[in-house]
Amino acid sequence: MDRREAEAAIEAILFAVGDSVETDKIAKAIEQDPETTKKIIYHMMERYREEDRGIQIMELEDAYQLCTKSELYEYLIRVAKQPRKPVLTDVVMETLSIIAYKQPITKLEIEKIRGVKCDHAVNKLIEYNLVKELGRLDAPGRPLLFGTTEEFLRHFGMHSLDELPEMNPVQLEDFKAEAEEEIQLKLNV
Repeated sequence: MDRREAEAAIEAILFAVGDSVETDKIAKAIEQDPETTKKIIYHMMERYREEDRGIQIMELEDAYQLCTKSELYEYLIRVAKQPRKPVLTDVVMETLSIIAYKQPITKLEIEKIRGVKCDHAVNKLIEYNLVKELGRLDAPGRPLLFGTTEEFLRHFGMHSLDELPEMNPVQLEDFKAEAEEEIQLKLNV
């Protein structure tokens, strides 16, 4: 392995791992002895400085880590502050719809309607600030109650929950019939 290949391999290792990596591990990976590995890394560190790159290799005891140069943090902060548009999958949208129409509602009630676990979907909705905990149900175990947030209204362009579309009564009956059939199938299996 020539020096360029070794440098590329080291860079890939440090980037992929994200944390510090011991010299011995890097040396084994690039099939070099630790001293040669350190020389290659020091050469990379110097080249990054000379080229005034946005990244640097930090030496931490007998390990190395690929890091962003601290003087460039303000650019990272600008990117981090930009709001991320939530991606709502079908499962998350279905869970959100149930919460919006049935709130306040517990996870157990959501799961009864959906027929499957809803932990991930509810956690995503909380993360996106579309759903929040409203309190606890006064029942054994005191399960959490969930409901929509003001961000939910903003996201879907509504002023209040009264603006939720009305369910078509025929469609609602069809959904109920389908749900009953699914429950019966599960009970018979």
